[in-house]
Amino acid sequence: MDWEKLGLKMGLEIHQQLDTKSKLFCPCSSNLTDKKADYKILRNLRPTQSELGKIDRAAFQEARRKLRFLYEAYSQETCLVEADEEPPHPLNLEAVELAIVVASLLNMKVVDEFHTMRKQVIDGSNTGGFQRTGLVATHGFLETSQGKVAIENLCLEEDAARRIETTNKGVKFRLDRLGIPLLEITTDPSIHHPEQVKEVAYQLGQVLRSTKVKRGLGTIRQDLNISIRDGARVEVKGVQDLDLMPTMVQREVERQIKLIEIRDTLIKRKASVEDEILDVKSVFEDTDSKIIATAPAVKGLKLTGFAGLVGMEIQPGRRLGTEFSSYAKKLGVSGIFHTDELPAYGISSQEVDRLKEFAGAGAEDAVIIVAHQEEIALGALEEVKRRAIMCFEGVVEETRKALPEGNTEYMRPLPTSSRMYLETDIPTFTITRQKVQKIKNNLPELPQEKKERIESKYNLSEDLSSQLLKRDKVDDFEKIMNNLKVDPTVVASLLAYSLRELKREGHSLDRLDLETLINTLKLLEEDKISKDAINSILIHVSQENTSPLEAAEALDLLMLKESDVEDIIQKIISQKEDMIKQRGMGSMGPLMGIVMKELKGKADGKLVNKVLKETIQQFL
Repeated sequence: MDWEKLGLKMGLEIHQQLDTKSKLFCPCSSNLTDKKADYKILRNLRPTQSELGKIDRAAFQEARRKLRFLYEAYSQETCLVEADEEPPHPLNLEAVELAIVVASLLNMKVVDEFHTMRKQVIDGSNTGGFQRTGLVATHGFLETSQGKVAIENLCLEEDAARRIETTNKGVKFRLDRLGIPLLEITTDPSIHHPEQVKEVAYQLGQVLRSTKVKRGLGTIRQDLNISIRDGARVEVKGVQDLDLMPTMVQREVERQIKLIEIRDTLIKRKASVEDEILDVKSVFEDTDSKIIATAPAVKGLKLTGFAGLVGMEIQPGRRLGTEFSSYAKKLGVSGIFHTDELPAYGISSQEVDRLKEFAGAGAEDAVIIVAHQEEIALGALEEVKRRAIMCFEGVVEETRKALPEGNTEYMRPLPTSSRMYLETDIPTFTITRQKVQKIKNNLPELPQEKKERIESKYNLSEDLSSQLLKRDKVDDFEKIMNNLKVDPTVVASLLAYSLRELKREGHSLDRLDLETLINTLKLLEEDKISKDAINSILIHVSQENTSPLEAAEALDLLMLKESDVEDIIQKIISQKEDMIKQRGMGSMGPLMGIVMKELKGKADGKLVNKVLKETIQQFL
């Protein structure tokens, strides 16, 4: 695709949990738990008006679902603040300082005062119906291979509750995550190529990893804003895989292009959306479709001029009808039927003909069917009607969910500024210039700088330094090197490759903390084991919960003394005198193999080579 001609614009939002001792507005632990809840809270949430008397469209959409929310709470990981039964405590200063560190690394201007705002969210992920957030810094930038990308804002906010289960009746959340300090970093729409957005995400991730942030699944979340010149801004939530980002961009652009084509065709056909929702159950009196036959109500909606377009593919494996279905599902149905895909699902061609005749649909018209309880079916078709009317706009602003294969699915309308209002329970927090300057004078080393430094200092290969950085093992590597005098390449290979290979082989390495690795490598430093014995010792330590020395003794891997090596070599050579007389020093290779096999890794190869060479020369 010609991205410049299409007018592709992208912005990135990254949400990263901070690794602080406590939460943002209370002293509870910021660690997650899987234990049984100590108590539960049941809530219903409703949208509120902004200071200008407006209701945010995304909040209104969620409220229409009329869901109930059940929250699991705990005595240590949660308190009355998470339950929204007590005012928030003073702001977590550790989190503020970490936010300033990241802002400084991104060349941003830190604000003079931190004002806490309420951001209305009524999908149940916050017990109070809002998320607390505040602006920390603005006007930063990143240098990329395709030009400078502006960092618009850096906000400090509280993370949402964990969604555990969703049913037709409601949603269950766990409150342990609610309130964990979270950084939100937002770029402007100055990213113009799919590969560039991947590069920006990687760089931001590297900056964050240089500070105290949480690691692991769910601790970092990325949202992608995408638009083209004739399209509209769409926010894609939950983009986890950096390698999938370019594919996701391309498929969203494809979707927007197809929606524009559909809009133009609808206008050309002078299409329209009927206002009346029809009761079409009588059409399917003797149907073979189990879904329709068992449904209390079957409703239909005529879309004039939509034939062939509802079934049009707009992303691989997803059609315009899939978009309609995503909107309908928000009201509780499992899906919709449409005439572009019928006959199918037990619905015969005769029933399709009768349906079209009943609805007054011609060759260019489509009919949408929903089978469910009366109220839910009507609500679902109202959503389909609303989405069908949007087709005349082409692309509409909305929030979509990232799917594993690179497609996206409708979640809710794009939020508006009406969802933001002041938090009156928290005073403003002054950020002094002296505080900012002190932090700037003690910034952490960026990952790329760290990689280049260890390459030079320890004479590591580019591959090993990259792998240590990628696997977040640089600090462990340097701690080991500061404690021991061993070959840096051996240590780097162990951390970057060997431990991962042992896991792939099915070995549990839970007991292998840094102290255990140091004690194992200390045996190498003291010439008590060979480097070839390290993996076997670590496996034994992990399985038997012993010390590295005890493991080496149990496995008979302790190195032999030089005198013992000499005795073994003398014994082997005395049995191979004929070979030595025939080949001379040419027997060195075969004998080396025999000796090493006999020693079973209990002697250093260089020592064996030296002793063997000297012994052979004695026979010549």
